[in-house]
Amino acid sequence: GTEGSTLMSYFSKNQIQALKPKITFSTLRDLKCPVLQSNDLQGKPEESCSTEELFEWLGAVLNQVSLDNNSSSFLSTYCCPEPNTVVEKAFLCTITGFIIPEKIIQLLEQLCCYFHEPKLAYWLTLTVHGFADSPVSWRESEHGFHKGGENLYNFVIFRNLDYWLQMALGAHDDCPP
Repeated sequence: GTEGSTLMSYFSKNQIQALKPKITFSTLRDLKCPVLQSNDLQGKPEESCSTEELFEWLGAVLNQVSLDNNSSSFLSTYCCPEPNTVVEKAFLCTITGFIIPEKIIQLLEQLCCYFHEPKLAYWLTLTVHGFADSPVSWRESEHGFHKGGENLYNFVIFRNLDYWLQMALGAHDDCPP
């Protein structure tokens, strides 16, 4: 109808276009990383860290929180869980925008190819965040914002192509299938 054509002319006149995802790269040097064993989700003292410890550490790294356990820091006295190892270089790539599931699968496949090359990494991660105030979440439920609006999942992929899948969601959200 007339309303549809008016909207189309408005959008074309104002050159409103879909925003391309924004991509940023950074290199983290001398990063303390948890030691992980793909077959040990709970971790073992002096051998490996648990999935919960990794998830907490990853949150600190992605939010650029210092891992030095500095008592004079007003922000955080967090430190990397034990056992850990210092990685000379860790690469962080952040893609911000509306990303369809097919692209996420493509990213996962490309990350798995990384292990085909003679690299030193034992594991890598891919974290996918929904917007905190997104109207929908898992299944057919509305997204319960309430406090933090948690709405994310994280793949941890190991050199032998075993993987962990971690999910975080708000208390009022449906659990994913």
